[in-house]
Amino acid sequence: MTSSSPFVAYLRVSTDAQGERGLGIEAQRAAVARFAAEQGREVVAEFVEVASGAGADALSKRPKLAEALRLARKVGGTVAVAKLDRLSRSVAFVAGLIAERVEFAVAELPRARTFELHIFAALAEEERRRIGLRTAEALAAKKAQGVKLGNPRPDASLSKGRATLSARADLDAERVAGAIASARANGCRTLRQLADELNRRGIATPRGGVWFPSSVQNALARLEAVAA
Repeated sequence: MTSSSPFVAYLRVSTDAQGERGLGIEAQRAAVARFAAEQGREVVAEFVEVASGAGADALSKRPKLAEALRLARKVGGTVAVAKLDRLSRSVAFVAGLIAERVEFAVAELPRARTFELHIFAALAEEERRRIGLRTAEALAAKKAQGVKLGNPRPDASLSKGRATLSARADLDAERVAGAIASARANGCRTLRQLADELNRRGIATPRGGVWFPSSVQNALARLEAVAA
């Protein structure tokens, strides 16, 4: 990826309903535009696709992505997306895209080279697998103990669940407070710099994934709320 190569923007929403409302498209467009401005690149074209991340992991089912790849090859450009999962949540599909020999750039992973995106995709897929296994094991254990799954009082449970999630979010934010403070002391000032530094140190998000500027902002907001 050279500093002068143009960007070919690829935006994707997951359902027909989202496509009809344009849900998420403007945010993705704005993220790619900011990224292009920061990199000094020109966005020469934009392709918008309505396709589920699951069940559409083939270029034949993602015609707009295929068009973006063809144009990027033609103009010597880079396919730019707002988030890695806009390409796919499947590491195999991401690996296949890399084999297309087209450069990719992700707004929320600005320093990642194309080959590194494969690693991030693999980490995210493995974490989703582990979460699924932990959830299934926890449900099976509860069932074995005779606990009836389901909820006869959904309103009360919802309120309790929100309180539990809020408390857990407070603890997670406090867990990374020291690392954020250390990163700031080492010269990290922007949300993007903080996210990159947390990822470099191998510190996972509360969900076990990689940090983005938005997730750092959420952690900082939670810390401020805890301190208030």
